[in-house]
Amino acid sequence: MTTNHRIPKRISTAVINSLGAGVVPRIGLEYINVGRKDEIAALMQDLESIGEGGAAFRFVVGRYGSGKTFMLQLLRNQAMERNYVVADADLSPERRLTGSNDAGRNTYRELMRNLSTKARPDGGALAAILERWIANVQTQVMHEQGLDPDSPRFERAVQTQIYAVIDEMEGMVHGFDYAKVIAAYWEGHVINDDARKDAALRWLRGEFSTKTEARHALGVRVIVTDDDWYEYVKLFAKFVASIGYNGLVLLIDEAVNLYKISHSISRNNNYEKLLTMFNDTMQGKAQHLNIVMGGTPRFVEDTRRGLFSYEALATRLAQSRFVSKGLRDVSGPVIRLNMLDHTEIFLLLQRIWTVYQAQYKLDDIISDDDLRQFMQAVVNRLGADELLTPREVVRDFVGVLHLLRQNPTLTVAQLVGEQRFQQAKSQPAANDEFAEFTL
Repeated sequence: MTTNHRIPKRISTAVINSLGAGVVPRIGLEYINVGRKDEIAALMQDLESIGEGGAAFRFVVGRYGSGKTFMLQLLRNQAMERNYVVADADLSPERRLTGSNDAGRNTYRELMRNLSTKARPDGGALAAILERWIANVQTQVMHEQGLDPDSPRFERAVQTQIYAVIDEMEGMVHGFDYAKVIAAYWEGHVINDDARKDAALRWLRGEFSTKTEARHALGVRVIVTDDDWYEYVKLFAKFVASIGYNGLVLLIDEAVNLYKISHSISRNNNYEKLLTMFNDTMQGKAQHLNIVMGGTPRFVEDTRRGLFSYEALATRLAQSRFVSKGLRDVSGPVIRLNMLDHTEIFLLLQRIWTVYQAQYKLDDIISDDDLRQFMQAVVNRLGADELLTPREVVRDFVGVLHLLRQNPTLTVAQLVGEQRFQQAKSQPAANDEFAEFTL
């Protein structure tokens, strides 16, 4: 196998550290991505539609370790490269779509905290988005109107263009107050009032807890609440599209936490909120907005507690009756991830080894025959091909590479031949209600 030492050290470090810990890296996914061509093509098609003013909602569904989070992170990186604003959040007992203790607003805050762009890929991009917009408007005024920044007419010309964008949002729900907050940020920029700019950012991030506080700081009478946070997401999607981005992509992972809500009324309230978001995007009420949610098959298909227990969602998400075994359809709202086949896993291991070589500047310490022997040992240990998830294979493989690097006399045959490696893990029963839960 050939070595590629041109992979940046920062990327190879992140990839190897993440894979060794059983988590998905935020960067460098293009070096290890294999398979999923149809699924990726469908998600890329959604991005094109969003850029033209449309909206979309997708569920990416698969078992734990099957690659859901990887797919979402790959979409995240691709979207930023294509000039989209991206926000991602994991649901949890404290972050839901709606609920007590501001569970819905907590999700909104997490999304806004994780706002990312190509220029700011690590989150916290809200202020940078606003500043870039203002700078672009100033540059446009200078070039198109020939005005010098010191000219008395320059500031008025910039303000005219700023308010032209703001005025477009006033017809939407809460659009007037949203526009007023954006205007407050611009005013703070003009007079160098950092406190006013910070107040506007706090409001946009949903950090004001009372309307009185917001009125005193910004002169607006509303704040982001648990009930209406999604309306502000739509406003923000409209705003970023108006200032030069292609749209807003929301990635919501760990949706199984909605399935885990024990109280049926609370669970159905979340499903009702999800239905509202789904209808808005699929019916064209939202613009420049793409929502992708990751979850397990049980979260979607369980008729007692999953999305299929909520009839309105079940009828919208059910597969076509003409999709039979051996046929796949990635055009619907639910994209189901199959397990990678042996060829794809073999290619995945080769690519991870290439990144590992780049990280540690190694010569060949493992061959293709070693990879095949490792794969066979993993299949035997797990007991069945259908239990072969990328996460388990990759984590074990990185561990083997670490051992081979630090113990030059060891061989793959010696490592995979050990009894503790060959011993099959205990697997939950197929009909176990909580088979997909991690304690």
